[in-house]
Amino acid sequence: MINTLNRYFQELETPFYFYDIGLLRRTLTTIKNEVSSVPYHVHYALKANVNNRLLKEILSFGFGADCVSGNEVIKALKAGFPSKQIVFAGVGKTDREILTALENDIFSFNVESIQELEIIDQLAGRIGRKARFALRLNPNVDPETHEYITTGKRDNKFGITFDGFLSIIEKLSEFNNSIFIGLHFHIGSQITKPDKFVHLAKKANEIQQFLHDKNINITHLNMGGGLGVNYESPDSNNIADFRTYFQNFKKKLEIKEGQQVHFELGRSIVAQCGSLITRVLYQKEGAGNPFLVVDAGMTELIRPALYKAFHHIENLSSNQPMRPYNVVGPICETSDSFGNQVMLNEGKRGDLLAVRSTGAYAEVMSSRYNLREVAPSVYSDDFMVDIKE
Repeated sequence: MINTLNRYFQELETPFYFYDIGLLRRTLTTIKNEVSSVPYHVHYALKANVNNRLLKEILSFGFGADCVSGNEVIKALKAGFPSKQIVFAGVGKTDREILTALENDIFSFNVESIQELEIIDQLAGRIGRKARFALRLNPNVDPETHEYITTGKRDNKFGITFDGFLSIIEKLSEFNNSIFIGLHFHIGSQITKPDKFVHLAKKANEIQQFLHDKNINITHLNMGGGLGVNYESPDSNNIADFRTYFQNFKKKLEIKEGQQVHFELGRSIVAQCGSLITRVLYQKEGAGNPFLVVDAGMTELIRPALYKAFHHIENLSSNQPMRPYNVVGPICETSDSFGNQVMLNEGKRGDLLAVRSTGAYAEVMSSRYNLREVAPSVYSDDFMVDIKE
């Protein structure tokens, strides 16, 4: 458990991001075992976290990279991911970003509109390249997650409607510098209901059959990602349920002979291995629960301020009785809060708190608002310890 590291953390300047490398390796091993017997290819979604140390571990397991910007493509390449294992998604790719991907001959673009495909085709022709692409379809599947991280419903900005898909299919022969290799889906993030992926697999089967009836056969299916993690109980559920996730696709997704299936997992790979370590600056009485003012803020973890995301918090320094606190940061914004009525061991100035499950969408979304210093990263193997389950 992370609270066993309190003595290691005491002398370190806070706030900082702590990464449990042993847990990350166990997570990656679990994924590797689940996909070893099937034609599945996992691409790590860099948007979750681009920490160099984590990328090194992920790369060592042979996984590819899923990128949503030109700079992420460059980051993946510099980290050592082979270009043939890089996919480039995103609803608003600029010409410069497209050219970067083309010049590096990445595996595939996930295309989100006919106009985007036209631009990719033109740019590929300009530099004498062939662009491989998959069409990202909007399957109108409600993932029942937070509205800000839902991407596969009809009213979301992502993906191509079925009518738009028909229009592109009719014009495929016009794209002389592009190669249609497959379909791409992604219905959202932090999905905790397995039946949503079953529904997605069935939708993919229907669309594949539609293409087959038109004598169009594709070699690749990209089913996206979105598998959620347990933010409430990070210790008892520190590795996501990859078995159920992949089994749903193994049972329900109809794979054609010679076809490959791709997944773009991010949060479920790195979220649980990360914690934000922060120190209590002040205890302050309020109209209701007392405040614990800590030295980390929305500049280090914006998710609670952005969409009231929950993160489990624990006091690493105290074994006193539990009581409710409002845990807030130092940023000059009322929304700079990690949680209200948080049950914690009684705290005092100098106590260390761990904000859990921050391996995804914390460090990567940090900012220097209020001219804050950039929080450093610390790794479990810096201390030569392995955190026991």
